[in-house]
Amino acid sequence: MDVVSSLPQVLGEVVYLKKTAEKPHTYTYDPPDGVAKTNIVGESHTIAIHDMRPLADGLTLDQQGFALVDAPTHVTDFYDDKQLEATYYAEAEDLVKQATGASRVVVFDHTIRRREHGVEDRTPGIPRQPVTRIHGDYTEISGPQRVRDLMGSEADDLLNRRFAIVNVWRPIRGPLYDAPLAVCDAKSVADGDLVGQDLIYRDRTGEIYGLTFNPAHRWYYAPAMQADEALLLKCFDSAKDGRARFMPHTSFADPNAPADMLPRESIELRTLVFFDD
Repeated sequence: MDVVSSLPQVLGEVVYLKKTAEKPHTYTYDPPDGVAKTNIVGESHTIAIHDMRPLADGLTLDQQGFALVDAPTHVTDFYDDKQLEATYYAEAEDLVKQATGASRVVVFDHTIRRREHGVEDRTPGIPRQPVTRIHGDYTEISGPQRVRDLMGSEADDLLNRRFAIVNVWRPIRGPLYDAPLAVCDAKSVADGDLVGQDLIYRDRTGEIYGLTFNPAHRWYYAPAMQADEALLLKCFDSAKDGRARFMPHTSFADPNAPADMLPRESIELRTLVFFDD
């Protein structure tokens, strides 16, 4: 029997990108009058999302594009930016170094999401919300651009060697049942499944990936994650040698979640990962 099909699983509804003739785009702010905020058309699919815990010891960033790791922390208040920068950033850098063998890891930002039901992400005055559409954070274009944006005079030299972008995602409190993260095995994503889509800011335009449906995709999640666990997510890798490069992900509603679950609180921290080779 296929190992994946024998894993515990739930059926979850996720939102793929529907293929359209025009390049997908979304404004991150209210656009001018008469201009639609987005031209993206979603396509809902109910899919099997497998429990990754039985496979956790064998999951790697280079194979599947994600890994579940024990990640105890000395942070006592994730809403204290000073504590995050003084303590959590260094912990995350060490965590990513151990998982990747990188020579250098640079944390460049973090986002805290605190669930408020009935509210869309990026609503002014409201905490960031779980993302409900499948996406990949960086593309062939925007990955290298992030290095140029952040690393100044070092960028050209760093771009001559392998680099990656890895996110560290964890619940702020657990067990987490509300809007857990579903991750797609990068090796199950075929050429052409990923579609670049523009994120239009007031001062720049970024690019992320949307994902079009393919029944071959293999999806996983870690049920009831605790605050001393983390998911490492590979969002970009410059290496083109067969290892995982882009890993789509999304939140979803776990049908097994208890009715009295706490609203999700989570933090994702983004890192540039540099290698000597």
